[in-house]
Amino acid sequence: MGKDILSLQPARLWQHFYELTQIPRPSKKERRAVDFVAAFGRRLGLLTDVDAAGNVLIRKPATKGMEGRKAVILQAHLDMVPQKNSDTAHDFERDPIDAYISGEFVRARGTTLGADNGIGVAAAMAVLEATDIECPNIEALFTVDEETGMSGALAVQPGWLQGDILLNLDSEEEGELCVGCAGGLDGSFSATYSEQDAAPGAALKLSITGLRGGHSGVDVALGRANANKVAARVLKRLTEKHGAQLASLEGGTLRNAIPREAFALVVVPNASAEAARQEAAALAQIIAGEYAAVENAEEVKIALEPTPDAPKKVMNAAAQRALLSAILACPNGVIRMSDAIPGLVETSTNLAIVKIGEGKVTASSLLRSSVDSAKEHLAECMEAAFSLAGVQSSFTGGYPGWKPNPDSAILKTMRDLYEAMFGEAPRVRAIHAGLECGLLGGVYPKLDMISFGPTILNPHSPDERVEISAVEKWWVFLLATLKNAPAN
Repeated sequence: MGKDILSLQPARLWQHFYELTQIPRPSKKERRAVDFVAAFGRRLGLLTDVDAAGNVLIRKPATKGMEGRKAVILQAHLDMVPQKNSDTAHDFERDPIDAYISGEFVRARGTTLGADNGIGVAAAMAVLEATDIECPNIEALFTVDEETGMSGALAVQPGWLQGDILLNLDSEEEGELCVGCAGGLDGSFSATYSEQDAAPGAALKLSITGLRGGHSGVDVALGRANANKVAARVLKRLTEKHGAQLASLEGGTLRNAIPREAFALVVVPNASAEAARQEAAALAQIIAGEYAAVENAEEVKIALEPTPDAPKKVMNAAAQRALLSAILACPNGVIRMSDAIPGLVETSTNLAIVKIGEGKVTASSLLRSSVDSAKEHLAECMEAAFSLAGVQSSFTGGYPGWKPNPDSAILKTMRDLYEAMFGEAPRVRAIHAGLECGLLGGVYPKLDMISFGPTILNPHSPDERVEISAVEKWWVFLLATLKNAPAN
């Protein structure tokens, strides 16, 4: 059970992580986590402040002999991505995470674990309470709402932070030092349509399940299937060949997670019902084959089955054809690779959420790019695709990327230190995901910033798991970094 985690090392870090798993903290619902961390700082007798957005800042004085070193900000976010399997009963606003040890990893039963970024929060808390480490002046910044717009980091005001170096604890591969990230933009799409009476026929439910999903930035280059795109592909075939009438479609739940599941309700003529099911089964085999290298063929299910929930109303035929075509035409996945950094995605998008029913259409996407003009052009392309179906587009919540600094003093320190400690050079790279460093660096342009963390696999999905040995190694490296912080 979850308390087995308390047997792991480093004990202080895992204790705090376990406590966090017991506190529901989905994005925009982190108040209990805010109160928990703020109470922790005050209990230690440390200067603790909470701003209007809910961000928590806790200051710890330098240990003896470390007063002449540059002050370090440890930064992590309090919220977690609330994703679960459809057959898992879990309320992310009420229920604790059921975390457990599985071999070399800690994971959760049927839900996201929240190691992104609970491990970072726990590490910062462990540093704050430690009395047996050497460290310079520490500021621990715990932000809110990172996963759904970075509004916490966006609200951080000039003058609140006093540190010189920012260590973002939100990366997900041990042995890697992140020095840059992509910027992002939220796309929202909406329309209304007229409904008509469903013609007599068989009610069938289309279910797309078992896809791996994952982080829409970190995992986008893996080429995994998008449940919304798969559903539209199947539905368009059923429409064209078997006269399917669409009553509803719902896929995906979070804008920054590749959608793993989608469900649709259709009506087909009784005489075509069996042929439609065979068509869906054949297409399922084709799609599974196309994604065999990146999806688990045994888990992927594309099923069209009879349902007692016969709809009375369906989408009008013209709107149905136009909308399914728009979803298929909408850009998704990797759009362009970086010219400057081999293997790095420059621009991508994720058609994350689609909801159709009762005369309304809504969809959401997260656009990412390290090139602002490319991000803007991608928005134009998506708007063009949806406009052909009469769907309105809006783009909001843009945030900047983080440009690498090749002259970073903390980068040199950490690179040399890692090689001396572990006998190998760390990997230094930028990532195609959003980190709060970009926003914080915009307010505090003189900050010297690095992002690093332990190995977390499949974040933003119920397959999320954190490698136990990587946490211990990362913790030792974090303490060594603090001890060797550059002098003022």
